[in-house]
Amino acid sequence: MGEGSVHRFPQILPDLLAEPCVRLLRWHQGRRSIAHKVPETAFATRRWHFGGAHLTEMMIAGRHAQAFFLNGASPLVPSTMDTIMQPAFGGIDFGTSNSTVGIIKEGMPRLVPVEGEHLTIPSAIFFNFEDGHTYFGRRAIEDYTLNSEGRLMRALKSVLGTSLVHEKTRIKAQSMAFLDIIGLVIGRLKSSLDRAVEQDVSHVVLGRPVHFVDEDETADMAAQNELEKAARKQGFRHVEFQLEPIAAAMDYEQTVEREQVALIADIGGGTSDFSIVRVSPEARQRSDRRKDILANTGVHVGGTDFDRLLSMARVMPELGYLTQTKDRKRNLPVSYFFDLATWQRINSLYTSKTMIDLRQIRYDAAQPELMDRMIEIVEQRQGHSLAGRVEAAKIELADGHDSAVDLGVSDHAVKVTITPELLDAAIGSAVERVDTTVERTLRDAGLAASDIDTLFLTCGSTGIPAVRDAITRRFPHASLVKGDVFGSVGLGLAIDAGRKFGSLK
Repeated sequence: MGEGSVHRFPQILPDLLAEPCVRLLRWHQGRRSIAHKVPETAFATRRWHFGGAHLTEMMIAGRHAQAFFLNGASPLVPSTMDTIMQPAFGGIDFGTSNSTVGIIKEGMPRLVPVEGEHLTIPSAIFFNFEDGHTYFGRRAIEDYTLNSEGRLMRALKSVLGTSLVHEKTRIKAQSMAFLDIIGLVIGRLKSSLDRAVEQDVSHVVLGRPVHFVDEDETADMAAQNELEKAARKQGFRHVEFQLEPIAAAMDYEQTVEREQVALIADIGGGTSDFSIVRVSPEARQRSDRRKDILANTGVHVGGTDFDRLLSMARVMPELGYLTQTKDRKRNLPVSYFFDLATWQRINSLYTSKTMIDLRQIRYDAAQPELMDRMIEIVEQRQGHSLAGRVEAAKIELADGHDSAVDLGVSDHAVKVTITPELLDAAIGSAVERVDTTVERTLRDAGLAASDIDTLFLTCGSTGIPAVRDAITRRFPHASLVKGDVFGSVGLGLAIDAGRKFGSLK
């Protein structure tokens, strides 16, 4: 669209709408001079002519604005000049177990499809050695469970802030740093965001836990920097962070009709995070909410920890854990059982050294038949499948039903029966840490339990009765609100992105 172009105004409007990053907002009729709509600091940067019409583009306090003129008058003038040019933005909740992507559409936060029509995607990646492709989410897990040759990785968020993040792991013929693999997952989420807004998204708000690493501020900041580095490598040029429980509070605040003091409990796959926030219909219009945030605390306990504890208590003993050597002088080494029960460490078992060590442990074992099961699972690379069955059992137990975990070995009769009471016993130590963190959150806010009006629970692990009870029992008079289990944080991050990068108030 250069000078001298001859078009009638109704014909050029679609062309203008197609311009990258141009957003034409509300317009009103009126023969007003542009000088009446902008400050003195505005200056014209270029002018496009369309016969009797022209478009003037200006910079206003560092932001773009545009106005149409017909024969020197302006029948179409933006009602909000400084919000016309906006970057493409969104929010990403990269979770330990599941991830979501949020945008602002028609002034409201929305989750976008990230895997088919699904609004959530498991935070899993599978390098398929058979076809050479990399798959994500449900497809990644499906390929792995169908015994396709390859490498499955889950719970990658848990390595942020640890020494493992910069280590390299073998992916067929090449070595990849864990941070680069995290980047691939972020890139997959970005592609969903780009597709939803139909352009390359440059601005993003990423969720983060209150603490990536407990009681280590240096490692915690390193974790955030690592995540930002991974995001920038995937094409994001402007990266902001928001605490995940604060994002959940922003989502909840969209529904409140009066001022409340709310305790936000975000119990995800890797962390348990809590915020105490003052929310109200009036407050949600303010961009600066620092005075409304009364406390933020967190602890590195989440769903994958509950999986590990349940596995160590009920499954690993069937593979030789806590059994003795044949001389009855000591128990078998525990490290390999711990690795098999821990999502992000399972892949470390798939080495020739591990197999040599396991066979030596079997030789020394008082019950070698149990070690045979352990060796079979590791040799057949079925660690993630076993962990998945433990996770499925945990979910079933959370609904109040007994469950059974099939070990998936040649002896198909080997199943471990688990009751809800056994789950409570297995995760009891972790639940106590959650309870202590709730108490610390209140203390940091300088509040009594009776000062809390509302409990807002989000993320999947709040569905475990023992965990939920640890949070709610202190607040018998507070209203209990259950948010979108997997979506509240993503929706809140979209709201935060709209406030930071867009025109959302």
